[in-house]
Amino acid sequence: MAAAVAGCGSSDAPAAHRRDAVRTITTTAAPVVTTVPTTTTTVPTTTTAPVPAPVAHTAAPACATSLASSLSSTGNATQLLTVEASGYGTTYATLTAWARQGPCWVAVLGPWTARLGASGFSDHKTEGDNATPTGSYGLGAVVYGNAADPGVRYSYHQLVCGDWWDEDPSSPQYNQFVHVSCGQNPPFGGDSEALWQETQAYPAFAVIDYNTAPVEPGAGSAIFLHADVGGPTAGCVSIPLSDLDAVLRWLDPAQDPLVVMGPSSEIARF
Repeated sequence: MAAAVAGCGSSDAPAAHRRDAVRTITTTAAPVVTTVPTTTTTVPTTTTAPVPAPVAHTAAPACATSLASSLSSTGNATQLLTVEASGYGTTYATLTAWARQGPCWVAVLGPWTARLGASGFSDHKTEGDNATPTGSYGLGAVVYGNAADPGVRYSYHQLVCGDWWDEDPSSPQYNQFVHVSCGQNPPFGGDSEALWQETQAYPAFAVIDYNTAPVEPGAGSAIFLHADVGGPTAGCVSIPLSDLDAVLRWLDPAQDPLVVMGPSSEIARF
């Protein structure tokens, strides 16, 4: 008897036949690509300004210690004459011209030997005592002289007959320049000077403003910076003519010159 044929899917077929009959499907899995989102992070750029190198501040050089720098006060002066002596009684002194440069005083002329009054220096000068007054003084507005103008920056008056300096304490014009008609006797007496006749001492001279504002009768008069005559003066300051001309040309009224006079032991207080 013929065997029944089983259907296609019957499990009763031998195992080998089942393997042949089964259609093998091979599935190749596609690779899984994972896209990671890219995040762009912008780092802010900070621009730092360059730090300047520290500036080295050079200290101003200290002023050299000098007689001029030791004075108590020089006010607005930018020119200075110092007349320094070793003591009160001597008739010799040292004159030096100084110019202010920045905060410092610098010697520009001298030092030169100067002559003082026959009585030396005095803190309390009186008329006729032949002493040179100590202290700090300006200069008169006019330079006078018997010679031609040596080239001064001040007004210059060339002396003529009749030009006097009134040294009479009782006169209303005491300690002033006065012109009297040539050949006429002046209305004042005392030791008043006929300036035009003093050609050796006064080829040119500057007036030291002692006892001028106000004028005190009898406190002394006619204190000049004039030419050396070979000995002590009657109270003025004198230096050799060549040195005098150099100082007179250098002095400038716009620089408020001062003359400071005294012995070494006292001059710094003026």
